[in-house]
Amino acid sequence: MKKIATCLAFTAFGLLSAGASFAQTPAPKDQLYKAFGEKPGLVALMDDFMVRLLDDPRTGPHFKPANQQRVKEQLVEQLCALSGGPCVYKGADMKSSHANLEIRKSDFHALVEVLQESMDAKGIPFRKQNEMLALLAPMNRDIITPPEGAARP
Repeated sequence: MKKIATCLAFTAFGLLSAGASFAQTPAPKDQLYKAFGEKPGLVALMDDFMVRLLDDPRTGPHFKPANQQRVKEQLVEQLCALSGGPCVYKGADMKSSHANLEIRKSDFHALVEVLQESMDAKGIPFRKQNEMLALLAPMNRDIITPPEGAARP
């Protein structure tokens, strides 16, 4: 009887351990990429985003002189890579590509607002929007131009 009880205890412990390992298994790295509709979803999002950026008086002046098709392609590539998709971002780093653009904190926040409008329009769940924004947020240090005489954060 003692052997049976010990065997049952080990079996129960093994099942509980297996269950615990399933509960702690990390989510697939491409889960966010899939939530955004993979590459076609990101392309559709950036198509909408670029129209809104150009129409918004706060962001339009920054993007009208740019090669808009190239900007869209790089944004798709960047979001694809950040969200766990198969893409590799090959564009310039954020610091050097924004160094001479005199982007203020208010400009950056306006862009984020416009991106949120596009994500809402494309039906991206709020939680997934926040996950993407959390990945993008650290870029503000390299994108925002510090005030005259101030060091970059």
